[in-house]
Amino acid sequence: MLGLRGCKGIKQGGERCLAPPLREGDFCFWHDPEHQTEAAEARRLGGLRRRREGTLQGAYDLGGLDSVAGIRRLLEVALLDTLGLENSVARSRVLIAGVLAAAKLLEVGELEERMAAVEAALGPRVVNQWRRR
Repeated sequence: MLGLRGCKGIKQGGERCLAPPLREGDFCFWHDPEHQTEAAEARRLGGLRRRREGTLQGAYDLGGLDSVAGIRRLLEVALLDTLGLENSVARSRVLIAGVLAAAKLLEVGELEERMAAVEAALGPRVVNQWRRR
């Protein structure tokens, strides 16, 4: 039986790292002594990205892309920023694409509202699995 090799590095909590090691090495990228500088820089950049992401979410009042409202807000920000650019063919294309996306979001939002109204009107229903077809 072939065993899977794991990194020989130890995580901060004292547990063994389970990441696969680099080819022909005993450590993963994060624990390999030969890649300490690159790993430190990657960690630094990751931290900067997370801080920047949080700042931008707050500045633009972005909640996430897990709802129609969140997607609509991001689209709104993008379109408003695009409107501030100089007039060009590329700007016009972005605006047209934004309008098409907004129309689709309105359609989806309307369908969600209609489905919620239908479900509320019907109330909870139990389907009898033995009913005749």
